[in-house]
Amino acid sequence: MSDLIIRRAGPEDAEALCEIGARTFTETFAHLYPPKDLATFLAASYSLEKARADLANPDKAAWLVETADGTIVGHALAGPCKLPHPEVTPSCGELDRFYLLKSHQNGGTGGRLWRVIMEWLEVPGPRDLWIGVWSENHGAQRFYARFGFEKVGEYGFEVGDTVDREFILRRPRA
Repeated sequence: MSDLIIRRAGPEDAEALCEIGARTFTETFAHLYPPKDLATFLAASYSLEKARADLANPDKAAWLVETADGTIVGHALAGPCKLPHPEVTPSCGELDRFYLLKSHQNGGTGGRLWRVIMEWLEVPGPRDLWIGVWSENHGAQRFYARFGFEKVGEYGFEVGDTVDREFILRRPRA
């Protein structure tokens, strides 16, 4: 899978970003939610308007992972931290989204995408980095722990009327 291309998304990629975002979230988590809650969440979180706003924001960056024929198989989004924790400051960065389709996981692409994101997040210099992760996503928690992220809090993550227990992870500035 090393032939997959990781590239920074631009304004022309808004629709593709919406589609892969909704697809990867659904593939990963749809079994947890009533259809109405999932539909409400997807409409709000992966709307074309939201994608365009994210891509136009100079403080955020999005990436797409695609095959040689241009099929999008993953994405990521990073920017200023918006997690509800008292120690978050305006200088903190957050990995907001980090998804690959299951068919493209465990082949090294996640690690490659991770390095690209972390490099971008650290452009302003060393700073605290944050991630929100579902409390039951043990694989992701182990992955983030390998890179120095530790649990520092919890909050409720709303998916429609369902509220999940989400962990707040932080890696202090290096």
